[in-house]
Amino acid sequence: MNRVKPTIYLDHAATTPLQPQVVLAMQPFLNEAFGNPSSIHQYGRKARAAVESARESIARSMGANPRELIFTGSGTEADNTAIIALALANQAKGRHIITSSIEHHAVLHACEYLQTLGFEVTYLPVDETGMVKVADVEQALRPDTILASIMYGNNEVGTLQPVQAIGNLLRERDILFHTDAVQVFGVLPMNVRELPVDMLSVSAHKINGPKGIGALYVAGHVHFHSFIHGGAQERKRRAGTENVAGIVGFAEAVKLLEQNRAASTAKYTALREAMLTVWRQAGIDFVVNGHPEQHMPHILNVSFPQVDTETMLLNLDIAGIAASSGSACTSGSLELSHVLLAMGLPMERAKSAVRFSFGLGNEIADAAKAAQEVVAIVQRMKPLSV
Repeated sequence: MNRVKPTIYLDHAATTPLQPQVVLAMQPFLNEAFGNPSSIHQYGRKARAAVESARESIARSMGANPRELIFTGSGTEADNTAIIALALANQAKGRHIITSSIEHHAVLHACEYLQTLGFEVTYLPVDETGMVKVADVEQALRPDTILASIMYGNNEVGTLQPVQAIGNLLRERDILFHTDAVQVFGVLPMNVRELPVDMLSVSAHKINGPKGIGALYVAGHVHFHSFIHGGAQERKRRAGTENVAGIVGFAEAVKLLEQNRAASTAKYTALREAMLTVWRQAGIDFVVNGHPEQHMPHILNVSFPQVDTETMLLNLDIAGIAASSGSACTSGSLELSHVLLAMGLPMERAKSAVRFSFGLGNEIADAAKAAQEVVAIVQRMKPLSV
């Protein structure tokens, strides 16, 4: 069967297209300005100046000191660095870590790795909306707890966590706090001087920047062991020649999103409502997953109980619409989402959940067309349902 190339892209939580201005900003550092930032000659100095200018710009966007920002190869590396490097550096104080059951695998797998080294990890439950309870965090605290890692916003259902309250609690106990803010950065404003976090992970390709570049905010008082060895880059905290073009592109993407954040948020809210309106008017069976109020505007996770996830996604793809399940794909088949299972959703909802996520280039007409295609698929599959 010939597939139609997707014409409506609604999977921005997975990755985003590059802004044209980002490509232009990166271009000089892919050819003539190719110097190594560690070199002392003019080529190296130009590259170093570009890296530090970008660092200042990105740090300023989150209220950080530029010296507190470490460039990494991805959001995954930023999460791994925050959790593993910090745990190893502070294990003399304790070997207990707290996280949640709905974290990105970059956090969950890092914690599982630490368990093989003798660390103990408490995986907190969430309620049916995907939210961690502050009381559960408090109950899990122990004298040997050295770190808690709770994501800012969930990448599958969009639920925002009570990061402020959790951070305040942990500060009272002198326990370090890391948050994976990859999905939130750029969508919602944040300031690490006001947010009670010690480390925060972000990624460029979620905000119309290039792939292969992320960053980790590390508060000045935090001590951790270097995670990657082999050079003195990033003030000896992350070895390896800097991805200069990627870093420059990251900064340009941040600048653009800051200029357009309010308008983008309003548009995402309108796109979400446009899809929901079509489904309500059509009278099809659907359920929105995640918190009804505390959620990111660009992520809409919905279950259509009469059609399983894989069937829905394949039919949408044939219709030229790109969406996702948000969960893992192994050997050509979808695994049930660990997030939806942790939320305790009925199996019928977990097996029929689809994630639509909005971003650059999406218009109300796109959302309405995609929603109408969902209606057609549900109605087409209804006679086959049991």
